[in-house]
Amino acid sequence: MIDVLTAKAELYKNLIAGEWITATSGKTFQSTNPANKAEVVGEFQASNEEDVKRAIEVADKSFPSWASTPPSKKAAILNKAADLLEEGVEKLADELTREEGKPIGGSRKEVLRSAQTLRYYAVEGQSFTGETFPQDDPNMKVSTELEPLGVVTVITPWNFPISIPARKIAPALITGNTVVFKPSSETPLIAYRLVEALHEAGLPEGVLNFVTGHSKDIGDSLVTHPAVKAVTFTGSTGAGEHIHRNVSLETRTQMELGGKNPIIVMDDADVELAAQLTVNGGYSLTGQACTGTSRVIVMKEVKDKYLEALVEKTKALKIGNGFEQGVTICPLASEKQLNNVLNYIGIGKEEGATLVYGGEHLTDGDFEKGFYVQPTIFSGVTPDMTISQEEIFGPVISVIEVENYEEAISVANGVKYGLSAAIVTNNLKTAQQFTKEIKAGTVKVNRTTTGNLINAPFGGLKKSSTSTFRESGRAGLEFFTQIKTVYVGY
Repeated sequence: MIDVLTAKAELYKNLIAGEWITATSGKTFQSTNPANKAEVVGEFQASNEEDVKRAIEVADKSFPSWASTPPSKKAAILNKAADLLEEGVEKLADELTREEGKPIGGSRKEVLRSAQTLRYYAVEGQSFTGETFPQDDPNMKVSTELEPLGVVTVITPWNFPISIPARKIAPALITGNTVVFKPSSETPLIAYRLVEALHEAGLPEGVLNFVTGHSKDIGDSLVTHPAVKAVTFTGSTGAGEHIHRNVSLETRTQMELGGKNPIIVMDDADVELAAQLTVNGGYSLTGQACTGTSRVIVMKEVKDKYLEALVEKTKALKIGNGFEQGVTICPLASEKQLNNVLNYIGIGKEEGATLVYGGEHLTDGDFEKGFYVQPTIFSGVTPDMTISQEEIFGPVISVIEVENYEEAISVANGVKYGLSAAIVTNNLKTAQQFTKEIKAGTVKVNRTTTGNLINAPFGGLKKSSTSTFRESGRAGLEFFTQIKTVYVGY
């Protein structure tokens, strides 16, 4: 690992019209390591509305040429970028762990998954086409053509800072759109590397434009400019609702937002399996996944046995820097995130939940340098408590005891979110009933709430999504195209 503490932080620039340039403000901001807040990972452009306006105008100007580029040439660029990510996986994983804090093994997987995503859309995009419709006139053909939209704004979060951008940018590009990409200010470096790979792979100038900066400086210009025809956003529900309200009628939106994801543990469940699935779903990425397990709804008959297994498995987790072998619980991504999690732990105590394990802000030794909190388990939680209703986005699990399946499904559906949900049971009838009655976009049986396939649709219900267009898989291409119906008489 590079000793960046003794080296001057590198300055990274925006990419606009195929050139790496500084922001018009002349200002920059720093990205730091959440495991060691004194370590500066890089210095980035503090862009403003003028930079965004230029990026959008350049993308708009570049759109006609890119839209008419043969799909095989677009696919070749995506495949070349995938090659570059795979060739540089060790360096990129190192930078991702230093910037976001996740375990190094998880960083490698994320970089490789991003390359796989580029390859997937390079293939699928070449066979994504319209339909021909039977009709009664023998001298007429009726068909549909799929056309790109124009300029697409891509706004992404810090928890999966290369794989989420890849699954948005790749389908946007392969279908012929041009892109303006703004990553999270917490993790701009790995986003820069993705853009760098696509740029080096041969994207024409202006097709992909990259701006960094804080939302307060950029304002709504990323989504309200009249040339922007689509906005794809992953982040908080509040921010997503704000974007959705402010775009014009001509701008479509794809919002992947918050979650309060339950796992139901039935009385016939394998308790050890249920506890392990909870740990995997609730503590992976230190609980900072939108599909992370936040609520456990467990049958009264097995609650004590389940809770004992859950505490035992949680105690066995290793906490530390993501570069340390065997570490599961890493630092939270920022001081803001740490304070948010600690605040919710405090609220849980105040509202009468029983703190069974963890919940401490770790400050001894090397922990003092970063944003660490113990994985946390609350028992005696009721469905109306704040920690049962609001997204915490940290390693905090609430255990809710219920009498039967009917009560369990009512509690599971009794929140404003509907992103992901799981059940642990050996009863096929119960499993089938659950998949029909749960109000969530991603539903799992005897699996964690986390994780989704590259080739399967992903999205939520209720306030977890706009419930319009799905991401991932072949369905992920639909958002970036519009349908034109053509009638040709002979």
